[in-house]
Amino acid sequence: MKPDEIRDRDQFGRLLEDRGVWRQATTLEAAGELTARWLEGGSSYQPGHLAAGFDEETSPIAAELAKLNRNGLFTKESQPGLKSETAAQREYVTGFCSAAVAGELLSLSTRTELVTIAHAPGESSSAAVPVTLAETEVTTVLGSSENPVTGDQIRDWAEETNDSLALLLADSWYVEILDPVWGRNDVLLPAVLESLTGKLRTAT
Repeated sequence: MKPDEIRDRDQFGRLLEDRGVWRQATTLEAAGELTARWLEGGSSYQPGHLAAGFDEETSPIAAELAKLNRNGLFTKESQPGLKSETAAQREYVTGFCSAAVAGELLSLSTRTELVTIAHAPGESSSAAVPVTLAETEVTTVLGSSENPVTGDQIRDWAEETNDSLALLLADSWYVEILDPVWGRNDVLLPAVLESLTGKLRTAT
């Protein structure tokens, strides 16, 4: 990398120019669009992700995640399904959304075998649903609210984006959606997208 290119990036290799765009993002729709661009390779900056690009395991689902971000779910975390002799994963996606979208995604759990955990703004939860196993050890769980409602979390979001978006996220619903079948990869994300686009059609 050339010296001038190094100066144009932060300590994690993210382009400062890409970070600047996030300073203007003040809605969930804007945050979703910027996240979609990052997932499509059009940006090297994603708030809270301390690297210029996403993890290798995200590559097979990146295009589908981009669609979710453009349809009302500002995604935060995800993983594909995986099943091998030494590890297993349930596919899941988490993100911020409006109350109406959270209600639609909760309804998804009544129509399918998928599981949606929805956290209202300011709501805390200590539930723990295993979604990743290494041998017999549980390494990742869902169910604990990660809404940025504490002062420290709001400050972190404000530093990575802007004050308006940080406060908006603190007042948004946070959802966690998982496929209960270990290793399955072809059900969750299409179902979530269908639920999101169906909600949009109903609203128009």
